[in-house]
Amino acid sequence: MPAAKKWAPLHENPIRFPAAYPRPPVPRVILRLMPRFTWRKMRSKAGGPLQNLLQIRVGAHARQALPLWIASLLTGLVAVAYTRLFGLCESVLHYELRQQPWMIFILAPSFFLLAWGAVRLFAPGARGSGIPQVMAAIELSQPGHEEKISRLLSIRILLTKVLSSLLMVVGGGAIGREGPTIQIVGSIFNTISNWVPRAWTGLSRQSFLLTGAAAGLAAAFNTPLGGLVFGMEELARIHVRFFRTALFTSVIIAGLAAQGFLGPYLYLGYPDVSGLGPKIFLGVIFVAVVAGAAGALMCRAILAVMRWKKRLNPVQTVAFVVLAGLLFAGIAYFVDEQVLGSGKDLLNRTLFTADKHCGISTVLARMLGPVLCFNTRAAGGVFAPSLSGGAAVGSLCAGLLHLVGSNANILILCGMVAFLTGVTQTPFTSAILVLEMTDRHSVIFHLLLAALFAGLAARVISRRSFYEVLKHDYLEEANAQPEGKTLPGTTAGN
Repeated sequence: MPAAKKWAPLHENPIRFPAAYPRPPVPRVILRLMPRFTWRKMRSKAGGPLQNLLQIRVGAHARQALPLWIASLLTGLVAVAYTRLFGLCESVLHYELRQQPWMIFILAPSFFLLAWGAVRLFAPGARGSGIPQVMAAIELSQPGHEEKISRLLSIRILLTKVLSSLLMVVGGGAIGREGPTIQIVGSIFNTISNWVPRAWTGLSRQSFLLTGAAAGLAAAFNTPLGGLVFGMEELARIHVRFFRTALFTSVIIAGLAAQGFLGPYLYLGYPDVSGLGPKIFLGVIFVAVVAGAAGALMCRAILAVMRWKKRLNPVQTVAFVVLAGLLFAGIAYFVDEQVLGSGKDLLNRTLFTADKHCGISTVLARMLGPVLCFNTRAAGGVFAPSLSGGAAVGSLCAGLLHLVGSNANILILCGMVAFLTGVTQTPFTSAILVLEMTDRHSVIFHLLLAALFAGLAARVISRRSFYEVLKHDYLEEANAQPEGKTLPGTTAGN
């Protein structure tokens, strides 16, 4: 018989892999079962196959992840800058109104008109919240649709979004910065995606935009879990396993960058929710149904006004913006000044002071304010106004049930979850966001129960979420517009 062939140890006959070889030809389980002395020799021998393999794999992953890391870092920095500019504009508004409260009748119509004009002149795709635009861009993320996506996400959109939303804030508009932040971050990710070859990152444009949106929400609220859940519940139409590493990495980097400048803050602090009894669950269900229905009704009102506005000509549109500003100013001056801004002052008052009960006028004002401001077609989100609207509903219900202290606080928190669920129809995202904003893990079941019943109530009023309706409007608009032309300043999709 011929002598058996003697195989040289692996380290004596190294395998040469191509520079871009994706996986080792030797199964990992075999490498683990090799003798310990062979491992030592392979590790000590410079240029051995294991060392080469590690260098290839680590280098390839780092190269692929670099654009994502850069975009995520920019996300945190831009979110911090936008947050501080937003707060500065709110300070300017409050300073002016403390000196002369009647100035709201000048500030609101004039700055609403300037904000609308900026969007119409520079980038019509920057109007409204920004979340429906990102959702539409994700759905358009196929080869050949780059120009359509650029009408929704671009540097021009980014700059216009910032300018228009800040003008609305100075005018007292009932808007939030969270939706605009998501479109701003989506524009950053889309721009970097255009600059980098697709083979470099290993991610599709769809996954790239989705991770950017999740990172934007995480940086805006300092809620990393909320960003992750939002990306999977509201935005994702592909299985999360295809981009989970990119999603987690983007949220972590963006969140750390934001915390590096703003610190490890909570959006709302630590409200007292101690000593709750089992009977409070009945109040939670009551608030959830009322606030969830209120959120859905507010969105129905916004959409109804949007449809009616399609019939207006440009001159009538200008008149509508001015009249909306005057009506908004009248509500703030004669009814309730807490209609102004995102409503965070209302959240702090009801959660952290003894003054926990709102009247029906505050609830109606917090619902009517976003209807007027959103239909100016300027930039501004409904995320934060939804939270304050829910807090007003929860506070009203707490007063009707004669609840105070921690019992009132839990109804206010559940009202926030329920109202936001009524708007977005994303119950898990709403519950996780409020949970992270307050760090009150002991009431997670109260918040989840509120989200569940609010979602059921909202479905009775509207089968599709507010963002879903607007997303379809943007898709129809983009598909109807010929290539090479910009989006018109009119049509649906405020």
